[in-house]
Amino acid sequence: MGKKVLIVGGVAGGASCAARLRRLDESAQIIVFERGDYISYANCGLPYHVGDVIKQRSALILQTPEAMGAKYNTDVRVRQEVTGIDRAAKTITVKKLDTGETYDESYDTLVLSTGSSPVRPPIPGIDSKRIMTLWTVPDTDRIRAYIGEHGVKSAVVVGGGFIGLEMAENLRHAGLEVSVVEMLEQVMAPLDFEMAQLVHEHLARKGVDLRLSDGVASFEETDGGVTVALKSGRKLTAGLVILSIGVRPNSELAKAAGLEVNARGGIVVNAGLRTSDPDIYAVGDVIEVEDFVDKGRAMVPLAGPANKQGRIAADNIAGGHETYDGTQGTSVAKIFDMTAAATGQSEKTLVKKGLVKGRDYETLIITQNSHASYYPGAVPMNIKLIFSKDGRRIYGAQIVGADGVDKRIDTIAAVIRLGGAVRDLKTLELAYAPPYSSAKDPVNMAGFVAENILTGKVAFAPWDADLTDGSVVALDVREAAEVEAYALPAYKHIPLGQLRKRLSELDRDSAVVTFCAIGVRSYNAARILMENGFKNVRVYPGGTRFYQSMHYKESEVIPMTNAETVADSGDTAKPAPGASMRLDCSGMQCPGPIMKVFEAMKALKDGESLEVAASDPGFARDIGAWARRTGNTLVSNEKRGSDYVALVRKGGAASAPVQASGAEGKTIIVFSGDLDKVLASFIIANGAAAMGRPVTMFFTFWGLNVLRRTNKVRVDKTFVESMFGGMMPRGASKLKLSKMHMLGMGTAMMKGIMKKKNVSSLEELIKKAQQNGVKIVACTMSMDVMGIKKEELIDGIDYAGVGTYLADAEESNVNLFI
Repeated sequence: MGKKVLIVGGVAGGASCAARLRRLDESAQIIVFERGDYISYANCGLPYHVGDVIKQRSALILQTPEAMGAKYNTDVRVRQEVTGIDRAAKTITVKKLDTGETYDESYDTLVLSTGSSPVRPPIPGIDSKRIMTLWTVPDTDRIRAYIGEHGVKSAVVVGGGFIGLEMAENLRHAGLEVSVVEMLEQVMAPLDFEMAQLVHEHLARKGVDLRLSDGVASFEETDGGVTVALKSGRKLTAGLVILSIGVRPNSELAKAAGLEVNARGGIVVNAGLRTSDPDIYAVGDVIEVEDFVDKGRAMVPLAGPANKQGRIAADNIAGGHETYDGTQGTSVAKIFDMTAAATGQSEKTLVKKGLVKGRDYETLIITQNSHASYYPGAVPMNIKLIFSKDGRRIYGAQIVGADGVDKRIDTIAAVIRLGGAVRDLKTLELAYAPPYSSAKDPVNMAGFVAENILTGKVAFAPWDADLTDGSVVALDVREAAEVEAYALPAYKHIPLGQLRKRLSELDRDSAVVTFCAIGVRSYNAARILMENGFKNVRVYPGGTRFYQSMHYKESEVIPMTNAETVADSGDTAKPAPGASMRLDCSGMQCPGPIMKVFEAMKALKDGESLEVAASDPGFARDIGAWARRTGNTLVSNEKRGSDYVALVRKGGAASAPVQASGAEGKTIIVFSGDLDKVLASFIIANGAAAMGRPVTMFFTFWGLNVLRRTNKVRVDKTFVESMFGGMMPRGASKLKLSKMHMLGMGTAMMKGIMKKKNVSSLEELIKKAQQNGVKIVACTMSMDVMGIKKEELIDGIDYAGVGTYLADAEESNVNLFI
């Protein structure tokens, strides 16, 4: 008989260690102790059994004690808990849970694979039977039985981590109304906020009530369920509560034996996974590991590392010299139709460690399709890459999308593991065929864009850029139909194909942020501008799709519904009942589906309907906005299999189109510099813009003073120009009333009354006009006559001559001269 090895804990690390050790040493005596009923089960699959996605409970049981004993000649003892370790005597004390009997067992080598347990904080009312955790097979049985026996219709999931979101999804699959409560400002802590925001939007579209930045204050069991009182004062009531707050290492046994543990209770081990006692190894969730990226110490409870650690410990017990090189935290989760994945370190982790963006590291966010866009079923994914300023290190990556996310995060994880640099991403030769990828794989594209950043060919604007503060010009280069579907809060619209001819409409010295749908056209636009002398040009990451997701709360989010295909005889090419025409836009990427709808609707008569099927998830969001803005009616918006199917009826909208077509614009010439007249002009402009009418305000002569900056700007002027400028009011705050000014008293009284009556000031009205998309144009001819320079005027305005005004006036049905 060889050495005697005792393994405390089965499941991932322990079972892996036992199987590997037997393959290496047939003579070893191996005994596995498990206090539960199951030696090896798929705990990552438990949520899917709750939702009946995994229908057979037996599929979760990977190895029975009997089968493992027979296959690996291993003594497996379930429902036996190890309660103590005598390191000097090299024995453990074991309690038989069925009988209460205890006994001692000697060892030559001991392996601790005690794992972790769900956290149950001391919150008032937490002991209710309606409040459960999901960690073991019996937990799954308990939750399924309770839902069925008590007819549970609603649930609150506390915690927005991987298990919490998987439970939210599967409880929705089971037909329950679900709320998720998360104390942090985001779900899925490994992601940076902007990437988690994509998940937030998706959860909302799936009908999950998401409560962020709010913790639980107490639970109270009632006749109908559990009332969850939040720290904000709000209350939720549900028939069931699932706790998914986090886990803690089961290290009590190690602590009591005097083994070294860290502040969080993780057992400290060396590279060979030995504890502070050379005869005791530890693996899995219970140990402290090395962070592969920065070589610091970390706790990362993941199944993949636990299995690898069990194998390494077995190798070393058998006489090997294997080392565990650290955990980089590669993870992936399915959230309804979305996949979210991460590897390495997040940007917020780098910031906490004192690294500075632009000095120590750079980031990029790009949107790429899962495979060739012309092959049906291509769907977008958002990739965030974090890399060193010199490009030699990749700190981490995050990807959120639908298909193909897993293989891209694995590819980047492998490059990080092998010490690869940004250059290696672009040079990777990856398999390509239209159903699987593109000739330039998304991973290659991340490398190309990273190189462009490092060489100064492109710069990205921050994802949370404020487009309404007037400091930047948001240049939207999409087509008109795309803008109808979604318009930025403030923007200058020049389609990419017209940009070269219309460069004169932009100020070369202004800060410009380019936008398109997903970022490709906006990059081309940025290069055009940069090649033509524009000095401050940035690209918004991920395009308007990403911007829209970052601001999804500002728009009405209508949850998608799932439906069976309604076409007769399974023929999906036929229109649904009530539809006059059907468009199949599967595989077509933005702006394709919306453009096709725009064209098809022209051929329909009022009251006729168009059914559209698209594989692009963004279409489901865009079609509703497009219908509202064009005066059409969205009858239904469903998920059918892998397609998003909308039924749109021409006309019949309850309200007028937000963006009217034809001669319904408004043009206003602002000649006066009097406060009361300028107030009137902006009130009219904002009212028209709120009704969806395009508005142009043309400021000329004395009206130019409205647009002057309040602070004095040093510019080169002649003596006459300087004198002229000194006599004119500098900005909106300095304007006077046309009548009853009374040496300033009348103007002050007017402003005081406006404030008291909550009437917006002129400065606020100007800002609102810019936010509402009002085109504010300074007459360049008048500027020359008045001696006013561009540097003296506020940001966010256009500069043009009378021709621009006349062109807009021709498309207007109201022209005012003030």
